[in-house]
Amino acid sequence: MVVGVGMSSKASPSEVRALVVTALRDRRLGLGDVKAVATRERFVHDRRLDLGPPVTGVPDHVLVASSDPCDRVIGLPARVAETAALLAVDDATAALIGPVARSAHATVAIAATAESSQLLSLRNR
Repeated sequence: MVVGVGMSSKASPSEVRALVVTALRDRRLGLGDVKAVATRERFVHDRRLDLGPPVTGVPDHVLVASSDPCDRVIGLPARVAETAALLAVDDATAALIGPVARSAHATVAIAATAESSQLLSLRNR
């Protein structure tokens, strides 16, 4: 599993952690199930993402080119959490697991390979 995180400069470390933990718990997962946290390249060393798993960064131009369209006026015109998570899975079968979680200043998406997603569905029945 990969957790993708998009966040504004107003996001606090506690807001980001709570959102990630809640999104994982909603899928009966924990931080121990996460192989990486994916985000914008500029946030790789951001202390708000000190969650345990390694942080991988995706260059902004790759996020924009790979993202579904979004109507954002401020910030990067890309769906950062979703796109970063899917790209970090690095598998043609990558898919989002469940809906995107949002708080006031952060967005979290969880992605996995199709095989992992199917196993998770069976486990959560």
